[in-house]
Amino acid sequence: MRMKVAKILSRVVVALSIAMSVASCSTTKRLSIDDPLYTGVKGVEITTLDDEKLPSDVKSQIKEAVNVAPNNSLISPSIRHPFPVGLWVYNNWNSEATGLKGWLYEKLVEEPVLLSDVRPELRTKMIDEILENNGYFSSVVDYKLIQGKNPKKVKVAYDVKTGPVYHIDSIELLPDTNHLNHIIDSITIRSKMLTKGVRYCTDSLAQLRTEIANQVRNKGYYYFRPDYIEYLADSTLAQQSIALRMIIADDVPSDALKRYVTGDVTVKINRYEGGGTPDTILTQRATIVQMQPIRFRHQLIQECVTFREGKTFSVRDMNRTQTYLSRMGIFKDINIAVVPDTLSADNKLNVEIDCTQDAALEASIEVNVASKSNSYLGPGLSLGLTHKNLFGGGEQLNVSLVGAYEWQTGRNRSSIFNSYEFGINTSLSFPRLLAPKFIPRRRRELNWTRISLDAEILNRPHYFKMGQFNVAMSYDWQATRYSTNTLTLGKITYTKLINTTADFDSIMGENLAVAQSFKDQFIPQIAYSYTYDRKIDRNNAINWQFSVQEAGNLFWSLWELAGSDGEKKLFNTPFSQFVKGSTQVVFNCRLGGNHWFYTRAAVGAAHAYGNSSQVPYSEQFYVGGANSVRGFAVRSIGPGTYRAPGASADNYFDQTGTFKFEANVEYRFPIYGMFKGAFFVDAGNVWLLEDDPQRPGGTLVGSRFLRDLALGTGAGLRFDMEMLVVRADLGIALHAPYDTGKRGYFNMKSFKDSWAFHLAIGYPF
Repeated sequence: MRMKVAKILSRVVVALSIAMSVASCSTTKRLSIDDPLYTGVKGVEITTLDDEKLPSDVKSQIKEAVNVAPNNSLISPSIRHPFPVGLWVYNNWNSEATGLKGWLYEKLVEEPVLLSDVRPELRTKMIDEILENNGYFSSVVDYKLIQGKNPKKVKVAYDVKTGPVYHIDSIELLPDTNHLNHIIDSITIRSKMLTKGVRYCTDSLAQLRTEIANQVRNKGYYYFRPDYIEYLADSTLAQQSIALRMIIADDVPSDALKRYVTGDVTVKINRYEGGGTPDTILTQRATIVQMQPIRFRHQLIQECVTFREGKTFSVRDMNRTQTYLSRMGIFKDINIAVVPDTLSADNKLNVEIDCTQDAALEASIEVNVASKSNSYLGPGLSLGLTHKNLFGGGEQLNVSLVGAYEWQTGRNRSSIFNSYEFGINTSLSFPRLLAPKFIPRRRRELNWTRISLDAEILNRPHYFKMGQFNVAMSYDWQATRYSTNTLTLGKITYTKLINTTADFDSIMGENLAVAQSFKDQFIPQIAYSYTYDRKIDRNNAINWQFSVQEAGNLFWSLWELAGSDGEKKLFNTPFSQFVKGSTQVVFNCRLGGNHWFYTRAAVGAAHAYGNSSQVPYSEQFYVGGANSVRGFAVRSIGPGTYRAPGASADNYFDQTGTFKFEANVEYRFPIYGMFKGAFFVDAGNVWLLEDDPQRPGGTLVGSRFLRDLALGTGAGLRFDMEMLVVRADLGIALHAPYDTGKRGYFNMKSFKDSWAFHLAIGYPF
């Protein structure tokens, strides 16, 4: 089968090569010399007076102004890849063709980017305007065309000579004659954007106007707008200096100068079906009108409405109320209107909030990468049904049927079908913490209390079938803007081997340590996880995850107090006792355009003690596979340098460990439309923290740590539909930690023994 596929692929490659060779005779055949093909920016030469350094933000704006991508651009407007397929098609194929050729033309053709599309004369004016807005007056900006051997192709080189830079010399604020002027002056004085000696910048002035308007609107001046503030600039008083004067525009409406307080607050709750009979309820914070019959606890409004009658009106209260109502997930429409109270002698704004409930039941079909407590990964399917307002307080009941399998081909594999699992997951989630108030949480975010009950069947062909049941209660909350916390107050998992094969029993008989991890047992756990997820700026982001869990300590202590000796049991079944921790850091940065560089590092450790001699198999670590070291099959590495005698791709039971380290780097880039590509390098392994004589070389030893790391590289193709990402990765092993029979660091015998193909859903990290 593999030979046939390879033969077909080779023929396709040859055919495409021939076609492109023929087409490559010209990429400018249909173009005119008068309007040549634009092939990118040759360079932007910037010269400043007295070699003064141009601020990086100004330099970025200039480069952005000339950032017109040519055909087949790569990373930047200065670099192009050598395969202009779209241009070849445009210049050499018949646009009126029909049938297959016509269809191919429509799919492959790319309109040429011409010099007239770029308009370099306009780009020079844009650069000059950018410089003036940033305090550089009397600049000289020019361009020239760079032609090569082909007169129908041209690059553009820009030459920028900046004028003298102007700074703010003095600032005249508004006269402090009323409350509004006083607020504006206070904000301006505190701002770092407008101080004596800073470089004149219109963007900073505009940003300050917006900041002033936002803060003023939060202090009762609801109708105030940024354009009601004007700046008068005078550059004639001193050389390279600007005197600024702040004024209120002449045509400002009188309402914008009034300070308002909150009047009546009315919340109307509409039924999803429409209609109904109004039922008015008076509360401390609002008058609630519910269209009956409806399942909704009006007490929720008390927690969501932040307006207070008689309090200074604030736009911030509008935004918060909108957020708090939306986050419950039970309304499809939320509209907040503000109406002046014409009957009141005071300046009052009445608030009218109109909410329409969403459909209570929601069905879902989700394709994802299954990641269960049994530690297996792979494409999966989930069919779910959710009730979003079970008791009328935003409680969510979710019932889902899940199934997953891992599809992977690679060296020495006997089958592409590795394993499957299916089960039912149920959870009841409350949109609040049913816990004491001492837990710090961010009120702007929704916090959850979750109760779950799951049952799963895991089948490994030719070896075993395992049942797993668990019940858990956990809290999810946000303490800060970027951090998320999960506390699993209690989780009890029961694992049972339903049946096993003779092959499996033979393997377990040869390795008692692994056999202990597979035994029937209860796993009573308490766990905590923390996630820090922050987008530093538009080009950089970091994600840090940390988790720690313990199992069996509470039960062990109670049994000890009761005087129990020896192995302790729950319902006549032993319970596990261990501690486990793991952490992962992912950092990504933009290289330019839609080109990204991702790095990841992950470490984990687990230790069994007391009532257990081994960490349960489902809680041990493994490496290899679609989301790990992609040059190797799943669970085919480790522990350490250990390699089971006669090991095959399906013989992975003893290739887990109690210590893990992984590191990945990946370069992601666009190809065409929704198709994206990636190049990656992965490294990792697992080790044993305690020596196992039956797995020699598996123990963690610091002196050989780096050499024990498996190393692989490869390339991937991704079909990114935003809501769903289908990923195919071809990994190539470079270094195996175990003995392959070949000397040297790069010890893979052949390409046939070195590659692994992975098909998965979603990005690896």
